[in-house]
Amino acid sequence: MRVLLFTGKGGVGKTTTAAATALHCAERGARTIVLSTDPAHSLSDAFDIDLASTPTPVVEGLWGQQLDAQERMEEAWSDIQTYLLEVFEWAGVEGIEAEELSVFPGLDEVFSLSDIKTYADSGEWDVIVVDCAPTAETIRFLSLPDILSWYMTRVFPASRRLNKVFGSARRFYDRLDGVRELLTDTARTSVRLVVNPERMVIAEARRTATYLALFGYGVDAVIANRLLPETITDPWFQQWKELQTQHLTTIEEGFAPLPILRAELAPDELVGLDRLRSFATDLYRDLDATEVLHPGSPLEVRKRGDTAELIIDLPFADRDDLELGRRHDELLVRVGAYRRSLLLPDSLRKRTVTAASLRDGRLRVTFASHTTPSVETDRRSASGARGSTR
Repeated sequence: MRVLLFTGKGGVGKTTTAAATALHCAERGARTIVLSTDPAHSLSDAFDIDLASTPTPVVEGLWGQQLDAQERMEEAWSDIQTYLLEVFEWAGVEGIEAEELSVFPGLDEVFSLSDIKTYADSGEWDVIVVDCAPTAETIRFLSLPDILSWYMTRVFPASRRLNKVFGSARRFYDRLDGVRELLTDTARTSVRLVVNPERMVIAEARRTATYLALFGYGVDAVIANRLLPETITDPWFQQWKELQTQHLTTIEEGFAPLPILRAELAPDELVGLDRLRSFATDLYRDLDATEVLHPGSPLEVRKRGDTAELIIDLPFADRDDLELGRRHDELLVRVGAYRRSLLLPDSLRKRTVTAASLRDGRLRVTFASHTTPSVETDRRSASGARGSTR
């Protein structure tokens, strides 16, 4: 079973690419479902059919879905309602009626993550294609399992005052049990970045690649979309073509060794099954869209004699934006505005961090032989990794 996540800056063509890929997979015999986490919901427009918030047949072997968060909340109303009312009561907010509760920010992401996990566990699908929201929302979406897990294991047990809401929160969180393991398993799940040959789009894609790696998600391909065809010879387009060639070189060199799939600018709108089918054929050519197009894991542990090294892929990361810390059995990594609390594996928990460096897009954290850290918080700086004394 494979999960393919498509993301990119708004307007680059990720919905078209996701829809075309889903159709391509289905017509090659894979039972496929495509769903959208983008509140804008344009999957229906791409297929030129109406999609419901439950799996809707598109063609043989392919189903599509556009989530209606309000409808889903009403279906799961009792548990969520109870949880929210108890949280408000604990917080001292009184007078809130059940009928006043509506969809709050982030709930659609919870439902989407829950659906992905449900479909993966069902055994009914060979491929799950996800049309993600634009990049900033996608990072929030994919960091949600980490954040919720941290709160459930660190915050809720911290005080007896929370015990009365913990049961409802636990049931709410259990909807996502195992979703992080699924989405960070690079043998099952791949992210594909969709870009246009434009400076701002490429810059955002580079940042996205860094943040995805920070949270453990594997990118297996970059799709360079809307390239001017070679058949265009009008002098008016010459400067534009030269600029696109430069940007394409930047994409190929910057994202190497990831494969770069190319898609030309279409002469008309890519709407309907025929146009999507043609787009996918040109995009994937002889490739199997369901395969892992580039192997590798964004995180690995290597033993080096008595020491151990934790290696985290952080492509395009700048050392000035990188902060590294240690608290108990967690490694705290911040890149720009995003921070991840990484629970260390058993082999590293009792070791002390002795060095850290950022080289060639890889953060290397060195751990000494088995010794227990003597302080609660151990923050260090090394060549390429900036520490903090907070």
